Amino acid sequence: MYCPYCKHTDSRVVDSRTTDDGAAIRRRRQCTACSRRFTTVETTTISVIKRSGVTEPFDRSKIAAGVRKACQGRPVGEDDLAKLAQEVEELIRARGLAEINAHEVGLTILEPLSKLDAVAYLRFASVYQAFENLEDFESAIALLREDRVGDAEPPEDAVASSDKTSQDKRNKDAKPAKKNTAKTTKARSGKSNESNPLQGTFL
Repeated sequence: MYCPYCKHTDSRVVDSRTTDDGAAIRRRRQCTACSRRFTTVETTTISVIKRSGVTEPFDRSKIAAGVRKACQGRPVGEDDLAKLAQEVEELIRARGLAEINAHEVGLTILEPLSKLDAVAYLRFASVYQAFENLEDFESAIALLREDRVGDAEPPEDAVASSDKTSQDKRNKDAKPAKKNTAKTTKARSGKSNESNPLQGTFL
């Protein structure tokens, strides 16, 4: 690229750093002619195809703005929205696409949003998945519950280990209890049943 000072066409990179959460590279360059330094920022561009057919650059802030409406009245802060928008962008970039349909962007939001807030997820999903009746909402709620139950279930190894630990503890606690019972029985054997009329019934 041209040097912004002398318009020379050659420069060398003296420093490179990632920025914008890894979505861009900031390079410090030095002109080989005038030796003055300047900064360039390199990014990969993703184009979003709107319903009208018009394309525009992907904008993370629009993700947050769209989700913000669904989160009205919910315990979701601006930091949460920023993290969600970043996650959505990372998911889209991971596909390696140069262009993506606006509807696909909306669908990509659903999974991270379901983890953030269930009510906001249902609001957003009802628009992007075109819910038409109560059954659509019930199906979405059922899937949401299944996902949460699956996340809450511990691994089988952990369950088996927990059961074994509990059983060992019960066995350990049971042994001294048996010994104490025997001593108590022996001590009571010399006493009259008149002191405890229920003793003969339970022993």
